[in-house]
Amino acid sequence: IKCDENITKTELVAIIRELNFDENITGILVQAPLPSHLNENEIFNLIDPNKDVDGFNNYNSGSLFKDNSGIIPCTVKGIGYLLNYYNIDVASKDVTIIGRSNIVGKPLASYLINKDATVTLCHSKTNDLKSKTINADIVIVAAGHPKLIDDTYVKDGAIVIDVGINKVDGKLCGDTDFDKLKDKCSYITPVPGGVGPMTVAMLMDNLVEIAERRSLNG
Repeated sequence: IKCDENITKTELVAIIRELNFDENITGILVQAPLPSHLNENEIFNLIDPNKDVDGFNNYNSGSLFKDNSGIIPCTVKGIGYLLNYYNIDVASKDVTIIGRSNIVGKPLASYLINKDATVTLCHSKTNDLKSKTINADIVIVAAGHPKLIDDTYVKDGAIVIDVGINKVDGKLCGDTDFDKLKDKCSYITPVPGGVGPMTVAMLMDNLVEIAERRSLNG
């Protein structure tokens, strides 16, 4: 459903409520960012938690904080899938996350803590960022700054996951300097590719999960 950028809160609320009660609709997401006159968190919380395919409703966020039992945000779930696929056990690993967004950084920290990782969450106000990354077993970057992290920020054999997507001189790049890091890391995700396609895949995975839960619950 494509809405005009001047849509009122009342109009958007009506659309979401209609979808919440429509038995033919399995999953709902509201594409962010929203126009400035609408509060994203307030709008996300209008979505039925059982149809919240993005996992941004407070109910699902709270479930993630406690035990990963709710609908997990797509990027977070995609990172988890990548780690599992390559048999990387995060238990007892030192993980540094750069970026504290409600979409990636904060939920990812909760997700990994629940997997027994030791997590350091960095952000724009962090002093001496390099000191927080240089000894980490896994560095996950979601800062929105092109090529912020190079080979001087990580130890030999570190695992680097790049969530960033930026455009520089007409070309896409991540938050890491891939060319400088690739020979130092044991694993590193590229941009484009890597986390981006996993996020899209996990959106579909969440949709199937929601449908299966609904079927089990009658």
